[in-house]
Amino acid sequence: MGRYFGTSGIREVVNEKLTPELALGVGRALGTCLGEGTVVVGMDTRTSGEMLKRALVSGLLSAGIDVIDIGLAPTPLTGFAIRLYGADAGVTITASHNPPEYNGIKVWQANGMAYTPEMENRLEAILESGNFKKAPWNEIGSLRKADPREEYIEAALEMVHLDGSYTVVLDSGNGAGSILSPYLQREMGNRVISLNSHPSGFFVRELEPNAESLSGLANTVRVMKADVGIAHDGDADRIGVVDDRGNFVEYEVMLSLIAGYMLRKFGKGKIVTTVDAGFALDDYVKPLGGEVIRTRVGDVAVADELAKHGGVFGGEPSGTWIMPEWNLTPDGIFAGALVLEMIDKLGPLSELAKEVPRYVTLRAKIPCPNEKKARAMEIIAHEALRSFDYERLIDIDGVRIENSNWWILFRPSGTEPIMRITLEAHTEDKAKELMEKAERLVRDAITRA
Repeated sequence: MGRYFGTSGIREVVNEKLTPELALGVGRALGTCLGEGTVVVGMDTRTSGEMLKRALVSGLLSAGIDVIDIGLAPTPLTGFAIRLYGADAGVTITASHNPPEYNGIKVWQANGMAYTPEMENRLEAILESGNFKKAPWNEIGSLRKADPREEYIEAALEMVHLDGSYTVVLDSGNGAGSILSPYLQREMGNRVISLNSHPSGFFVRELEPNAESLSGLANTVRVMKADVGIAHDGDADRIGVVDDRGNFVEYEVMLSLIAGYMLRKFGKGKIVTTVDAGFALDDYVKPLGGEVIRTRVGDVAVADELAKHGGVFGGEPSGTWIMPEWNLTPDGIFAGALVLEMIDKLGPLSELAKEVPRYVTLRAKIPCPNEKKARAMEIIAHEALRSFDYERLIDIDGVRIENSNWWILFRPSGTEPIMRITLEAHTEDKAKELMEKAERLVRDAITRA
């Protein structure tokens, strides 16, 4: 990848690497790349959103591109609006689940899918060259504001139907999901209890929806005797789920359950996931007529695979789900609606979760300067292949080695200066033994890099 774009667009600390000047440049580069047309622009709740959005919009207008500004909007709403308004591209100003001092720029295609690395490289080349299209004074782009929330809710209600009504606790994490997710749940006929739903840009909890960050949500579900708890990250492209007993449902389990439900809802077919997804998914969906295909980490890789080869569902074990019948944008809000429909049709989540096979998954993050990542990965690949007894190798994104009882994935983060280790084994002892060995190997590789 180039100097600016990572796994998920540009994501940097505000006014350090991510400045209004850079946002202006990206707007100009995107406008130059498109040549003509319309772009939808939305932003999450971060304090820097308006500053960066206005700079980006200026760049687009200067290249003769018309802009539809949908203001504060979760990423799924931007993806929906691109198709609703027949736009040629979309941009979300967001840093997703990163801390509040970060922001980012993510670009979307006309079909709702994120820009691929090749497309981002093209933008980067234009940005580097400074060779931007400059529209004459009478051909500068027009700017209008729009609010597609009502249309989003109407479209979602056409696809998701409940026979009953449920109590839903919804934790938007002070993010952009707060302006849409609770309202969709209410329109579905549910009783909604909102947590952290003031879109302030000051985040009360860690934005990544995991067991630790959602302890408040879990307690509220228990106290209110709710049927389910749903949480989002900063731009609501992800979902985290708490069951009716107030337990966080592990990502792997939720991924398996919803993939299975999609097969029941839309028929047999391909389930696309990433190289860091475990065996539970395969074991759970095979009897339901699902065929699991693994691709690179990142929603764009999953969407790309779905767009090229079709599929019933695509998802990552980070709570990022793509429902191709709905859109190619990862959508935690529509995902929340589907979780309720699944509960409505199949029963309480705590019972459903028991059907998913449980293996032991361990994850580790090891600090690694960005400039050392490539060399460290070379050393890791060489050493891992030598020191572990494996049967299969997948090297489309990092290095994944596996046999029938365990797998390990070594992968550099695309958004942070860290090296990630993800592994799964059938027993806790085996998982710990593998992790100790893997961590030693990675630390040694980083030192030698």
